Amino acid sequence: MAEVLVYVDHVDGAVRKPTLELLTLARRLGEPVAVALGAGAAQTAATLGEHGATRVLTSEASEYADYLVVPKVDALQAAVEAVSPAAVLVSSSAEGKEIAARLALRIGSGLITDAVDVEAGADGPVATQSVFAASFTTKSKVSKGVPVITVKPNSAPVEPAAGAGAVEELAVSFSELASGTKVTSRTARESSGRPELTEAAIVVSGGRGVTA
Repeated sequence: MAEVLVYVDHVDGAVRKPTLELLTLARRLGEPVAVALGAGAAQTAATLGEHGATRVLTSEASEYADYLVVPKVDALQAAVEAVSPAAVLVSSSAEGKEIAARLALRIGSGLITDAVDVEAGADGPVATQSVFAASFTTKSKVSKGVPVITVKPNSAPVEPAAGAGAVEELAVSFSELASGTKVTSRTARESSGRPELTEAAIVVSGGRGVTA
């Protein structure tokens, strides 16, 4: 069975919900192989294995925290070369879409962003996108290379499934561009006690109409 790469969004080993949704979608296409980068990457294996990941490729180099985006693109490119996947799935965050776009350019593949569903097709994955304020849906597929697809959070259920979750070290050679943008400081965001907006299943907003 073909393997499908899933980029893992985690914080110090705690896997975020959109990644678990990606694993559900990946199982429709083949065997999920997770790619976890940065501090705590190996600690993600248990959770990822419980949600169907057959393998977890990890790299905990300091470059992922010290520099922006490019080291992660280098790592995903190395994973693509090592696995030869049927597709690469990434969560549709601002960073995720930048990583996906750079990866698609590097490997000469097509890119689909903001998918709300992914299913297996006769000649490759088919992505569903919601357009024009959800008035229409479209189905798209990549015609060249390994499909790189970003998926909106809350597009799929989180469905546990048995997987080996075997941890393997990913060999990554960082490019000269990897150190181009350095992170000089970080300020932790104060917790409001509320769930992440991007992970909320229902968002309620209020206001009043304004006439000109």
